[in-house]
Amino acid sequence: MEQKEDYIVRGIAAHGQIRCFAITCRNLVEEARTRHNTSPVVTAALGRLLAGGGMMGAMMKEKQDLLTLQIQCSGPIEGLTVTADAFGHLKGYAKHPVVSLPASKFGKLDVGRAIDLGVLTVIKDIGLKEPYTGQVQLVSGEIAEDLTYYFATSEQTPSSVALGVLMNKNNTVAQAGGYILQLMPETKEEVISTLEKRLADIEPVTTLLSKGHTPERMLREILEDFDVVFSEQNIPASFSCNCSKERVSKVLVSLGSRQLEELIEENEPVEINCHFCNTNYHFNKDELIKIKNSLKR
Repeated sequence: MEQKEDYIVRGIAAHGQIRCFAITCRNLVEEARTRHNTSPVVTAALGRLLAGGGMMGAMMKEKQDLLTLQIQCSGPIEGLTVTADAFGHLKGYAKHPVVSLPASKFGKLDVGRAIDLGVLTVIKDIGLKEPYTGQVQLVSGEIAEDLTYYFATSEQTPSSVALGVLMNKNNTVAQAGGYILQLMPETKEEVISTLEKRLADIEPVTTLLSKGHTPERMLREILEDFDVVFSEQNIPASFSCNCSKERVSKVLVSLGSRQLEELIEENEPVEINCHFCNTNYHFNKDELIKIKNSLKR
């Protein structure tokens, strides 16, 4: 089956009282799975955080703005990190890419147990002297609920976050995506009441995506009682890492002359791995000498 492109949409509804975002991101989650060789429950956890990060990145305004989501947890995954910009460029990794757990009592991948207790940190580098950092305790480890709690406590924005990753039987990614709905200040009570009832009845994200729903159709179905106006459609979403051999070489520069000399004397190639995309970069003896000599300038 041909896989459709990944993209993000953003819009408003109820005459500006609701801000809404949605994403479909099967391909980028599958690329993350392939690059990191993640087990199904880790794919689901990382995929949810990538989907959430993509939409939160789309909330930023400037091209140089950068968002980082970090989860540090007591579950066997131990940690997840995702970064996103305002243009749908995403990357991320799990501290432990392979975790094996029994299914939850609902027969689903048990992401909550894989993450368990911990802390969610949201870092926004938006060009100020210091990045904005918000931190909350994990509510459930299911990620969508944790992001909902973050928005309510750190940004004082009542929100509904839904995220989902559906796996095929061969452990590839079948569907991935989500939506975020946010209430603007002074939203009318009848709007809140109608939206709450609608959210109680709406099917899970992966069910909607499996039925062929686009992000636009997903939001229109949830917000059928309100007029949805899309301000941006088809923001491409992709797994994108900006690492390079030159960038990675700065790790070697930071070692200093003495440690570089020791590596040169060992006469063995040095391998450095990028955590985000799992690319390995190799430096031979001549390259190490060149880096060491550059420190003398």
